Amino acid sequence: MDKFLKYPGEHIDDLLCNGLKIIQHQNSYRFAIDAVLLANFTKAGKKDKIIDLGTGSGVIALLLSAKTDAKEITGIEIAQEAFDRAARSVKMNQLQERVKIVHGDLKEAVKIFGQESFSVVVTNPPYMTLKEGKISPNPDVALARHEVASTLQDVVKAARQLLTFGGRFYMVYRTVRIADAIHVMKVRGLEPKILCFIHPRAGKSPNLFLIMAQKGASPGVKILPPLVVYNDDRSYTQEINEIYFGKQPEV
Repeated sequence: MDKFLKYPGEHIDDLLCNGLKIIQHQNSYRFAIDAVLLANFTKAGKKDKIIDLGTGSGVIALLLSAKTDAKEITGIEIAQEAFDRAARSVKMNQLQERVKIVHGDLKEAVKIFGQESFSVVVTNPPYMTLKEGKISPNPDVALARHEVASTLQDVVKAARQLLTFGGRFYMVYRTVRIADAIHVMKVRGLEPKILCFIHPRAGKSPNLFLIMAQKGASPGVKILPPLVVYNDDRSYTQEINEIYFGKQPEV
């Protein structure tokens, strides 16, 4: 598999899911648990076409190839190096027939793919505005963490344009911006339908949330039981272990 490595500092990591591997760079943005939780939260069937907005390393697109039966999965990424790594990861996993990585700006996605061309849109967008925190000097990290290339409004607008009527929009985001997220979705005609809060530990306030909104749906939100990531000893909870490794047989 080392033949798929192209630049110094790149390495291959195991996604712990159906033998999938991913190429990452030691000095660039690397996926975290939020991407894994989003992929697990997303539902799609054999007739669905999925697009991942701002796919980065391609981790969500790769995981969705194992966790769903979707016939076609596309990732779009603006950063050249991240796009290149994602495209090579697809080839390394021999998924070219189902997964396609496109180099482009998600704000131009409707021009690239056409109106209402996907039934499912997923995204793990930058969490911070340009006024929050220190922007990394590393371009890939800056794009992943801050709204340098696209804002929450840009992402939701693109999702609205790309989705078929009744199509589903899945996102993971910070709880401190939940009001912004829900407002922007509703303004764009994406009605929040399912919400799940992610807590770092039991008894702690949630810091992230997963949401599914549907294009053209009627109002009404279902709140799922919360996801707790860590036990008190910093080990993963049973539910997180099952998401990563699958349900283990009882001894």
